[in-house]
Amino acid sequence: MEDPAVAKPAQPDYPQHWEADILLRDGGTARIRPITPDDAGRLVEFYGQVSDQSKYFRFFAPYPRLSDKDVRRFTHHDFVNRVGLAVVVRDRFIATVRYDRIDAEGRPSETGTDAEVAFLVQDAHQGRGVASALLEHIAAVAQERGIRRFQAEVLPENRKMVKVFTDAGYTQHRSFADGVVHLEFDLEQTDRSLAVMRAREHRAEARSVQRLLTPRSVAVIGVSRTPQTVGRAILRDLLGDEAPADRPVYAVNRNAAPGTELDGVPVHRSILDIPGPVDLAVIAVPEGAVPAAVAECGAHGVQGLVVVTAGYAETGPEGRDRQRALVRQARAAGMRVIGPNAFGLINTDPERPLNASLAPRLPGRGGFGIFCQSGAIGVALLEASHKRGLGVSSFASVGNRSDVSGNDFLQYWAEDEATQVVLLYLESFGNPRKFTRIARRLAAVKPVVVVKGARHTGSLPPGHAVPATATGLRDATVDALFEQAGVIRVSTITELYDTGELLAQQPLPPGNRVAVVGNSDSLGLLTYDALLSAGLRPCTPVDLTTAATGENFRIALDVALADPAVDAVIAVAIPPIGTSAHAFMGGRLTGEDDPAMGSDDPEIAAALLEAGGRARELGKPLLLTHLALTDLPVRLRPGGIPAYAAPERAVHALAHAVHYAQWRRRTAAAEETARVPELDRIDEPGARRLVEAALSTRAAVAARTQPGGARITLSEAEAQELLARYGIDVSPVRPAPDEEAAVAAAAALGYPVALKATAPHLRHRPDLGSVRLDLTDEAGLRRAHRELDALLGGAAQAELVVQRMAPRGVDTVIAATVDPAVGAILSFGLAGAPAELLGDTAHRLVPATDQDVAGLIREVRAAPLLFGWRGAESVDTDALEELLLRVSQLVDDVPEIASVDLEPVVVAPHGLAILGARVRVAPLPVRSDLGPRAMSTL
Repeated sequence: MEDPAVAKPAQPDYPQHWEADILLRDGGTARIRPITPDDAGRLVEFYGQVSDQSKYFRFFAPYPRLSDKDVRRFTHHDFVNRVGLAVVVRDRFIATVRYDRIDAEGRPSETGTDAEVAFLVQDAHQGRGVASALLEHIAAVAQERGIRRFQAEVLPENRKMVKVFTDAGYTQHRSFADGVVHLEFDLEQTDRSLAVMRAREHRAEARSVQRLLTPRSVAVIGVSRTPQTVGRAILRDLLGDEAPADRPVYAVNRNAAPGTELDGVPVHRSILDIPGPVDLAVIAVPEGAVPAAVAECGAHGVQGLVVVTAGYAETGPEGRDRQRALVRQARAAGMRVIGPNAFGLINTDPERPLNASLAPRLPGRGGFGIFCQSGAIGVALLEASHKRGLGVSSFASVGNRSDVSGNDFLQYWAEDEATQVVLLYLESFGNPRKFTRIARRLAAVKPVVVVKGARHTGSLPPGHAVPATATGLRDATVDALFEQAGVIRVSTITELYDTGELLAQQPLPPGNRVAVVGNSDSLGLLTYDALLSAGLRPCTPVDLTTAATGENFRIALDVALADPAVDAVIAVAIPPIGTSAHAFMGGRLTGEDDPAMGSDDPEIAAALLEAGGRARELGKPLLLTHLALTDLPVRLRPGGIPAYAAPERAVHALAHAVHYAQWRRRTAAAEETARVPELDRIDEPGARRLVEAALSTRAAVAARTQPGGARITLSEAEAQELLARYGIDVSPVRPAPDEEAAVAAAAALGYPVALKATAPHLRHRPDLGSVRLDLTDEAGLRRAHRELDALLGGAAQAELVVQRMAPRGVDTVIAATVDPAVGAILSFGLAGAPAELLGDTAHRLVPATDQDVAGLIREVRAAPLLFGWRGAESVDTDALEELLLRVSQLVDDVPEIASVDLEPVVVAPHGLAILGARVRVAPLPVRSDLGPRAMSTL
């Protein structure tokens, strides 16, 4: 089948990369692409559906029809000086934009940096954000072609178009003459234009998910007479007791006989036979029949698809091609896609409930928004929610995630008042940069808890739509993303719900001081130890003894909650032992079970519920850990007190809540106080010139043809010169291929000196004996040179160098590496094998603020060595933080820098010394998160 979304290039230089799928303000989809001569018929048809007023606004005069000359002009472009773009839905134009390059006098030009721009949007599609999206894309195209400024003339009464320009956020100049508004605006992205673009992206993506979750009508395509089939099961779920009576549900089976009904629903042979509109279609037909079903859905005006059919990217390269074709076909018709290979969608809104999934029942209403990529995990998540008595606001299990992703649902949940906590099971990232940006904004108001599967490289599940740059995302990088975005990472489904339940039902802890109160000294001590291991500050446990009554619990909990030195309380409870009046595991400790006895003490439950109300008033979380009290958690549910059957589970949940609350407070404070300081000795133009020169060398040009592209390692001198442009001074070294050269080097640098090997296989390996330190005179230097020459197989092979001794201090390592999927990451750790083996390194995303770098050096486990451990003198952490800020600013200002490695950086009590540096550069990567809005095309 021919894909109408793909234009036929009429010229060999057709810019295919300008094509993009976009999401409009109302959640619908469209495609932007260049206009070609083959579009003459589409252009004429489009113009015929534009109102006379819109034509007048475009041409400043009545212009009822386009002449042949006009059609040729508007469809023939050189894609450099004259460019036209169209927005296409169902193979029809709904809007166009065109620019023409001009000189300073406003005449056509091939060299000017200005261009005139003009739009035309079909009246039926005005107000959908079409012109705003077109402006972003035509501006990006113009910049690519060397145009720096747009000019536009607009009639004053064309207020909608004036608003498009003024609201875009570009730096602009406005004037009025001869009855026309003249606008000029620079195309360089500004903070405001980026903020406007992201706000529009947020609204469009949230709206697209809302349309999927609240359809006015639903059709199931692929309903069989066999009750056990997927299509039939989904039909029954859509018709469940909770389904709204005013939402039509339709069944489609291409082979159905006229008059067929299934589950009380008439069966149509095609969705085109359904008399009314259909908002959502669930496709459950064999893979080979899906394209025809999608085409009919598009023709009928369906807004969204849930494709449960398998047989796509999870089956291999051919399946991935079919998956891409499915997404292109759906988007070209204005539809979004859940799936393929999806489990389905659920919305528990009592006014518009929806169960378009394979779940046999609708979950209870609650505050959890749940997203996952696996159907099996989706079942487990829904089952866990049901068993715990926890409600769901909405749920999506999207399978191969070819179109609608977790990012879209995060945008929706940010606006959804019913969602209090977001639970995610992720196996891959489609756009890690975007995830971090969206999750950070959401986590500032609602907790986001994540289980990240496929932690290890190479374990990515088949079928996932992931760009090549994101397939090898290191787990440490993922941790850095989550940490900076305020996302809570947990390890298991159980921990996901343990943490989510606490965050949904209890206030955030104001600190990390925890009281432990209960009737078991042993369980209290286990809880105490777990709290210490989690980095929290427990108070000495209060043991009420096993004979404690409900009144004893009430008094002790009141005291603990009222204590200003307590931020959270964990109650511990076991069945009273040795008394015949209380049950143990459904019966007495000895003897036969007594059905009249429960597995808890109602008085203790009442005391906990009363204390729970008091805890909320004081803003302190209260939770319970218990053993063998199976009825007690059920009694506590109405009061929203989480109960855990093991102390470790309770402590892990509380620790996550404490760290999240700290992140919220820190982030809120950082918005007021955190800054990127203005540093002296910054020469950005000079640094750019050095990098451009390095990338223009013959070696760099040759490297671009190698797998993975060009990553050029600068020479030692080049690296030192580049770093010096940002005030980063590396201690100089002199080569020492023989004794005489070593002596001359030491004389130039000044004693004391170090003699060390710098060959790649010996670099940073003092354990191999490749370094001699504190050489104070010529005799000692000559002796050391002879020793290393004999030990390492020759001075030339070892690449011996002489360097002036640095002051004594702590050896550290600083690095900044550009991950193509995430961006630049700043890393810090202590030097040496132990830190390297233990992975004791902390990370932050660039650009880093002063508070980011302060936290960075304190986050590593070996940080006490910097602050006077065991009576040693503290080192100059101010100088260390400033160096981190300089490295951060360098890689942020000059994105062609692929990596910077400083090792070792010796931090002394006063100042620091950089003894080694390596810098690699690469051609400027494409930053999709800074360009015009476009949907993923994986």
